[in-house]
Amino acid sequence: MSGTRVHHSAICARDIDESVRFYRDGIGLTVMMDGEFEGDWPTLFAARGTKLRSVFLGDPELADAGILELVAFVDGMADAPTAPAEPAPGFLLVSLYVDVDPTLQRLAALGLGGEPRRISLPGPAGAVTIATVRDPDGVLVELIDTSAS
Repeated sequence: MSGTRVHHSAICARDIDESVRFYRDGIGLTVMMDGEFEGDWPTLFAARGTKLRSVFLGDPELADAGILELVAFVDGMADAPTAPAEPAPGFLLVSLYVDVDPTLQRLAALGLGGEPRRISLPGPAGAVTIATVRDPDGVLVELIDTSAS
């Protein structure tokens, strides 16, 4: 086995500061890095220019838990397609373990996330609440409750 694992996943953000508010202040992730980088992004990503801003968010206490990267290309990006009304092939969601009720309360106080959808599923330690909200760019974010574990 090669030790293959996910390092991070990236979301292109229309307004990176608003996305940081959502993921840091609403969801509760920690900003681990925030910087602007110059590189051959046109070759690697078919980007319009050579500068991007990158914000890594995660839990510094859990180094192997994965990182969510927010990216903004300084020279702009294509307009995003409208999120489909139902699941479709391609990227579906970002899934995070959180304490659901306080997280939804923070998001509501910030005016972020939209109207959450909630369900409860049976689990080995009792019912588990799962909710979904949308980030500022329309990415579906699944919140899995940690209070039942």
